[in-house]
Amino acid sequence: MKRNEAKIKRNKKGNKIWMLGLALLAAAGLLTGCVGSGNTSAQEGETVRVGSLKGPTSMGLLFLMEKAENGEAQNNYAFQTAASADELLPLMVKGELDIALVPANVASVLYQRTEGNVCVIDINTLGVLYVVSGDDSVESIADLKGRTIYLTGKGTTPDYALQYLLNANQMTTQDCVLEYKSEAAEVAAVLAKNPDAIGLLPQPFVTSACVQNPELDIVLDLNAEWDKVQGEDGSSLVTGVTVVRKEFLEEQEEAVRSFLEEHSQSAAQINEDVETGASFAVSQGIVAEEVIAQKAIPRCNITCITGEAMKQALSGYLEVLYGQSPESVGGALPGEDFYYIGQ
Repeated sequence: MKRNEAKIKRNKKGNKIWMLGLALLAAAGLLTGCVGSGNTSAQEGETVRVGSLKGPTSMGLLFLMEKAENGEAQNNYAFQTAASADELLPLMVKGELDIALVPANVASVLYQRTEGNVCVIDINTLGVLYVVSGDDSVESIADLKGRTIYLTGKGTTPDYALQYLLNANQMTTQDCVLEYKSEAAEVAAVLAKNPDAIGLLPQPFVTSACVQNPELDIVLDLNAEWDKVQGEDGSSLVTGVTVVRKEFLEEQEEAVRSFLEEHSQSAAQINEDVETGASFAVSQGIVAEEVIAQKAIPRCNITCITGEAMKQALSGYLEVLYGQSPESVGGALPGEDFYYIGQ
């Protein structure tokens, strides 16, 4: 995967937003919640129940998970990982989880479903979608014209993101064929049989496919393509966010503040120490093989963006999804109380 290394480095805009988010978090000191300015402290021995998904959205938690297991974290944590967001949503609705790391659009759906009883406290992952092929003639979105693209799930985030970028490049689904598969492994299987096929995959499936078949490579980074369309001050391609139940925030605001601090530190650590992070990813059951995790982590855009920077990046992204399909964000855009802003 040498010829496109430049395409898959963390984009400058993502770094800029992340650093701004970290600065806001550091300057906040005592954050105020999206539902008020209470100053309640965490109760002694209170356990913070955190749910996340197997994949990039959990990777930023890995160093915190290890700290918690060693009794070194500020809070007492109970972590659980799930294969899909459908497993986490009912737990949040029933109050069996306090914090959840979920896809950005799912957070908006949860906000609508709970009548505004959750809010976003950070963005944990930016874009993880890449176009993969053995055909190096694909160098831009325009080069997809007349081609068949294999991807997962009609009406899912990859589908909406690709269609948005097609439209932004004066193309529609009439200009190419979108062949939907039920899961990423099926797309990878198509590419394994025919390297000249074109697939849209998330990490770490991208890395796994390329490691297993050296003929494959990343030809387009959807994160970079999104930024080209949106510009420096536009929205970002957001994969995962972290949400909290407002009732828990009101009762345990200190615990939420501590979580934000530790999550930020953990996200920074995995980007700085990929080798250790890859080991943790395997031990925590997030990725099957260390070699895959080591290659995938730098391309997962793991972050912890908070405050106004989070709101700007996320609100614009949800507006794009809403324009594609209102149902993708729960039928309506969330209100201002959806965003937890530190002051």
